[in-house]
Amino acid sequence: MRKTPDEQYLEKAKRLTKDETERLLSRMRTKLTRRLEDNKLSELEVVAIQLEIEDKELNEWRERMAEIEKNTKKK
Repeated sequence: MRKTPDEQYLEKAKRLTKDETERLLSRMRTKLTRRLEDNKLSELEVVAIQLEIEDKELNEWRERMAEIEKNTKKK
């Protein structure tokens, strides 16, 4: 896992509402939570990294679903 978030995700994190930020923080992985608690990263940085992780996972899921659809149509 990277230690610093990408600049575009920092910008996205800055635009989140308090509720959206809290929802993201509740979905955080243990390693990110620990970094936040140890003050190694700010809340904004942690939220930005979580956004980046979720975007990556969503894109991977979309690719898998497209592949499944493609295989299903072949049959």
